[in-house]
Amino acid sequence: MNSGENPQEPQDPQKPERPEQPQGAEDASAAAKGPPGSGAASEGAAGDAPGPSGAQQLTGRQRLAAGLWPPRVTRAQLIVAVLLFGLGLGLAIQVRSNNDDSALRGARQEDLVRILDELDNRTQRLEDEKQRLDAQRTELETSSDQAEEARKQTKEKEQQLGILAGTVAAEGPGITLTIRDISGTVEPDMLLDALQELRAAGAEAIQINDVRVVADTYFSGAGGEVRVDGKAVSSPYVFKVIGKPQDLEPALNIPGGVVQTLEKEQATATVARPEKIIVNALRPAKRPDYARSSSQ
Repeated sequence: MNSGENPQEPQDPQKPERPEQPQGAEDASAAAKGPPGSGAASEGAAGDAPGPSGAQQLTGRQRLAAGLWPPRVTRAQLIVAVLLFGLGLGLAIQVRSNNDDSALRGARQEDLVRILDELDNRTQRLEDEKQRLDAQRTELETSSDQAEEARKQTKEKEQQLGILAGTVAAEGPGITLTIRDISGTVEPDMLLDALQELRAAGAEAIQINDVRVVADTYFSGAGGEVRVDGKAVSSPYVFKVIGKPQDLEPALNIPGGVVQTLEKEQATATVARPEKIIVNALRPAKRPDYARSSSQ
């Protein structure tokens, strides 16, 4: 045995032998560890970047939630959101306003038919008035004696205004409405409703008993003691109405109209079409206290 050589150590039978690594593998392992002091940095970098096993632990729903919350709102997105909110609020208010303003949505069919007929009649009357005024203008422009033509038209206008004011008697086609109230149940507002229906149907001159109806006519009193413009009137109440009979009579006889309402109050209402209606009750001409003509 050579004294310079180390004696061979006995091998532990329970300790596995460490396989010998080639010299190149040891150098590669040392290079991977890096210089001294770089171990902490390497471990920190490895801790920050999750490995493949860490990425597989997040499900698709978790990645979606992580992308949506917390929200990252820019200034432009906030402005667009405010504008869209204002636009939606305005549209909602407009739709609600349109629904609230539709007063005819729940009206009965007969009421809608009556309103439509009244609108058609009013449109026709306005169209006739327009044609008449156009004809008067044409006559004034083409007449050789324009002063005489102007005086003629002024006289006609005076007659028309006198009829409306009740200071001039009138005659023409129309109807009579006779209301007999034996039990005294007809109230003044019922007579007012009849008057309003006749006016809406195109009545041009109206007389109740011996009282001329004008723009400021009013009803007062109670059932059996009705007063028109402060003057007492009694049953039967006779309405003499000048106008187009084809429009006046249906306005009173519509379902739920004046005639049916009066019949429910145990009163009778009769409509007739004489050949000519004469309205001869007159009202005194009143000079207005404050109003003056604005024409020069």
